[in-house]
Amino acid sequence: MIVYHGSTVIVDKPQIIITEYGRDFGVGFYTTDIWDQAVRWALRKTKIAVLKDHNAQAIVSKYEFDEKSFKILKTIHFPEPSAAWLEMVCACRRNIQYNHGYDIITGKIANDNVGETVLFVVQGIMRAEDAIERLKFEKINNQICFSSEKALSYLKYTGFEEV
Repeated sequence: MIVYHGSTVIVDKPQIIITEYGRDFGVGFYTTDIWDQAVRWALRKTKIAVLKDHNAQAIVSKYEFDEKSFKILKTIHFPEPSAAWLEMVCACRRNIQYNHGYDIITGKIANDNVGETVLFVVQGIMRAEDAIERLKFEKINNQICFSSEKALSYLKYTGFEEV
């Protein structure tokens, strides 16, 4: 399986990234199996970075990932938005130190439209059941979060492309 990471730098040695805000699946190294999505991530990060550094470049790093390792590592997959997916996203966004205990989490990304719905649940404005119904109408892309050093050891850097 080929996965991609959009950034402003070449990432030939992936690392667990800890941020000051909650992310969908907590701390980790985020990738996608969708090329166009990785390009959008890289372009978005470049727009932000260019405010600080006029030389920022949009870069998509590429990796091979052996899907057999899904059987070796502790993984969870959310193929569609569900109550369990929403519960995971809300827990990780509420508490940046939340430890879900998985090596890899795959599932849908809470993009801007989806993120608003998730925020409504986190804030108690919307019931989880109503949020799931609302999300059925959204086109949601995939993300793969490598949450442990063990999981990262199964990623093999294969190159990059400026976009």
